[in-house]
Amino acid sequence: MNQSNAPLESLIRFLNESPTPFHAVAAMSTRLESAGFEYLNERDTWNVKAGGRYYTQRNGSSIIAWTMPTTRSLVDSGFRMVGAHTDSPCLRVKPNPEMHRHGYSQLGVEVYGGVLLAPWFDRDLSIAGRVSFKNTEGELDAALINFERPIAIIPSLAIHLDREANSGRAINAQTFLPPILGQSDEKADFRALLKTQLEEGGHSVSEVLNYELSFYDTQSAALIGLDEAFLVSARLDNLLSCYMGLTALINANSDEGMLLVCNDHEEVGSMSAVGAQGPMLEHLLERLVVKSEDRSRMLARSMMISADNAHGIHPNFADKHDANHGPLLNKGPVIKINANQRYATTDVTSSQFRLLAQAVGANVQEFVVRSDMACGSTIGPITSAEIGVKTIDIGVPQFAMHSIREMAGTADVMDTIEIFKAFYRLENV
Repeated sequence: MNQSNAPLESLIRFLNESPTPFHAVAAMSTRLESAGFEYLNERDTWNVKAGGRYYTQRNGSSIIAWTMPTTRSLVDSGFRMVGAHTDSPCLRVKPNPEMHRHGYSQLGVEVYGGVLLAPWFDRDLSIAGRVSFKNTEGELDAALINFERPIAIIPSLAIHLDREANSGRAINAQTFLPPILGQSDEKADFRALLKTQLEEGGHSVSEVLNYELSFYDTQSAALIGLDEAFLVSARLDNLLSCYMGLTALINANSDEGMLLVCNDHEEVGSMSAVGAQGPMLEHLLERLVVKSEDRSRMLARSMMISADNAHGIHPNFADKHDANHGPLLNKGPVIKINANQRYATTDVTSSQFRLLAQAVGANVQEFVVRSDMACGSTIGPITSAEIGVKTIDIGVPQFAMHSIREMAGTADVMDTIEIFKAFYRLENV
């Protein structure tokens, strides 16, 4: 496979631009528009054309991009779909977050998703997200903000004061995690701080009304290892899949119907207006194929690849894997299988994926969770059940899933993009 670093450099820029789902969707939208995709607002009447390239978004945190087939109708072509999610486990700022203890200004946080908490200590943290406000004309407005520079930290307690710190003590999310922003004689006004940040960004603000803000690690994504074989970053789960799907969609040069859907809220169950268990994708398909019988025919000619990173076998904890199903980094994307339908993979869809991998010269691995351990899930089973499309669950193997700094193999990224491109070009699925 071509191991040019250009896609990896672009990936690093994307990861750094995307500290929240809102920023990820904005970054994806910019890339789509540069590639000739037209934005369609859900409030408007749509007029899609053969060969057209389009995208829409909902809540600014979920996005769907697609191309219409050029020579066949959408009913006859069907969609080759890739699905991923934009959200990652993190620490969210509470609505009334201000804390003032012993002269230190702190913010209360709420844990979003299944966060691996220990790595959040002693990191250079910033804040990003969306703020809703009343502008100087009295109208409701909203804007993305990103402080970018480190403005907070969660210091560890010295081992001298906690001799059991290395014995696996539990982390109390309420009392251990409030980050320190500085020192002051009184409680800080967080909304006033946001107002200043918005005004410095060119917005006319009368009153900050509400926000969805997250802390994030300011350290840049990077290539590491003696031969730079690994990518490390926050939010690889699952912005890595979003990037791979986006890159393939833009560069596939297919005459068939192609679609990329990246939903928010997967890490908390997907049950929302913009989550995979919500109606966003179904609403789009209803607009494109109005008659339910034709839509059923179209979906019968469609297939989805649900892309969400997989657990690579950790050399220090190999006993956490089934001995015959321990994926290695840089040895190919992973087909995820579960007999209890936690993954949507079938023998037919996995065989199709294997053929695609063979066609581009890529290896494929398999993951099955140990029979004595619980299995996670993805948007795959949800989307498959919601719209009735045959689906496979796959993912790039990674380490440190749900940590503030995750790790994946660069060769797997390149191979998966090529497989996605081949999938998008398939005449029949």
